[in-house]
Amino acid sequence: MKEIYSYDVYILSEQLSDRIWTMFDTWDRKAKQTMGYQMIRSADSISANLAEGFGRYSFADKKRFYRYSRGSFEETKAWLRKAYRRRLISEEEKIDIQNITDVLGPKLNSFISKTGA
Repeated sequence: MKEIYSYDVYILSEQLSDRIWTMFDTWDRKAKQTMGYQMIRSADSISANLAEGFGRYSFADKKRFYRYSRGSFEETKAWLRKAYRRRLISEEEKIDIQNITDVLGPKLNSFISKTGA
């Protein structure tokens, strides 16, 4: 059986959270405390919920956690938009992250659809 860690959707979700983790280190205290920690949690939650759902046995549990992952993805994108508007993310960082999110979103939807969730 294939491990969740080998799926593109999982790999991309980890790349996204790692990029956010690295950017966070450059932010001032206010940005870290007001939105940074929440953004890290929501980004980390994408892959965490994929892994948790993958490890569940019942269809209903898998479905629930995969959908949580999708919600965390949308929350992360909302934080990223705010961070860009507030000039916490450079244009270069925005493009780098957008390259990930543009691929991750459809892959996440496809993964959820293929599992019947």
